[in-house]
Amino acid sequence: MIIWLASYPKSGNTWVRSIVSALLYSHDGEFNMNLLSQIPQFPRKSQFTGICKNFDDIEEIKKYWIAAQEKINADKKLYFYKTHNANIKIDNYPFTNKKNTIGTIYIVRDPRNILNSLTNHFNFSQEEAKNFILTKRALKENTLRNDGVLTLVGTWEDHYESWTSFNDNLLIIKYEDLIKDIEHQILKMSEFISRFTKVEINKNKIKKIIETTSFKNLKKMENVGLFKEYKENKRNFSFFHKGPNNRWEESLNLQIKKEIEEKYSILMKKLNYL
Repeated sequence: MIIWLASYPKSGNTWVRSIVSALLYSHDGEFNMNLLSQIPQFPRKSQFTGICKNFDDIEEIKKYWIAAQEKINADKKLYFYKTHNANIKIDNYPFTNKKNTIGTIYIVRDPRNILNSLTNHFNFSQEEAKNFILTKRALKENTLRNDGVLTLVGTWEDHYESWTSFNDNLLIIKYEDLIKDIEHQILKMSEFISRFTKVEINKNKIKKIIETTSFKNLKKMENVGLFKEYKENKRNFSFFHKGPNNRWEESLNLQIKKEIEEKYSILMKKLNYL
């Protein structure tokens, strides 16, 4: 069965993934980039080997989401996967189902700060980034590529609703709460995961997790070439860009800010962003 680490792009998924991998796959909480391989991304081409050939056509890929997960779950073990895919259904083809999913850790972030991160990550203008998270398009058009496989994202609000309404085994982690009190958030994740598997945790391990998964340390690892997942990017690009220092108040166009707040006022108020 799968526990998803699901989020809209640039919401802190890699940070949470680092924390969870150090929590589960290290004895003392010492994080290193190799641990990320314990929580791979979905979808990836290797997960569809032998069942799908055309990764450029979402109408083809959608038919095999469940088959790929059944292949993963064939040995009936517990797996963790990162995804940016919205948990949607196209025609009669759902992204996942309760036979393959046992739980979800959903990471959410203020959309105004997501916009700032998108401008760096995809080399977008603020207007392009706004359209990415705000404009409701046909689902098959609102995609990213992950290892060459189209990944359906949708709007910020639709993505949140698609995952948080899916399964009772849900833990919501706010990016902003990670910044305010990371120890408490680690304890929340540990408690949630312990419902499904044994978790070894103590004060020293938590301290080491906090130290080695800090934004400063993750950025340092990237700078010396240890973060391989985006090594192929050829432009002047930093995956760990500003992190906690990303403050929309300092750079966001006022009209774009207004549009985001008007569009998502209900959800943003629910999450205490407004």
